[in-house]
Amino acid sequence: MDKFNKLNSIPSYLPLQNIDTDMIVPKQFLKTIKRTGLGKGLFYEMRYDEKGEIIEDFVLHKEPYNKSKILIAGKNFGCGSSREHAPWALLDFGIKCVISSSFADIFYNNCFKNGILPIRLDEKIILQLAEYSNRKKEIEVDLEEQVVKFGNEIVNFEVDGFKKKCLLEGLDDIALSMEKLNLVENFEKKVKEDRPWLLKND
Repeated sequence: MDKFNKLNSIPSYLPLQNIDTDMIVPKQFLKTIKRTGLGKGLFYEMRYDEKGEIIEDFVLHKEPYNKSKILIAGKNFGCGSSREHAPWALLDFGIKCVISSSFADIFYNNCFKNGILPIRLDEKIILQLAEYSNRKKEIEVDLEEQVVKFGNEIVNFEVDGFKKKCLLEGLDDIALSMEKLNLVENFEKKVKEDRPWLLKND
């Protein structure tokens, strides 16, 4: 998992409320357990019509929003099922930060596990950031300082200390387990020395 520190980008704005995980990545893209390649399925039913033709008006098809690393979304983003493919699809598309006034809890936690920073901000701030998106102006997200900067404004956001550490250091669940590998190996060695009979085969 890549380390997350600072992020500068023109944000894309998706003002819809209650965007669930099936809207983020539809069920037909859930056959894989790979984290790559899912970007093509991101918001598929909003990006393409029934014939598979591009819906030109969708924000992520427009310049410069098709290169946005920050998504500003309506409240209760990521509700619905617990599919981890949803953050995988966002990340594979290039989105590394989602800003909303509220998130579904499971989706919120899955983001941190996959290198995405979800930020909760007040609705008034969301509307200010949306204006920056409309004007195609960059904003900055600084995880170390826990601030979002836009124009002359600096807005603080809350984040759990452990989740912050994991993002800053690029630690997913596997990497966290590997950090404890020496402890596990030392424990096994001590068991062999102190209680060798436990390891004898019948």
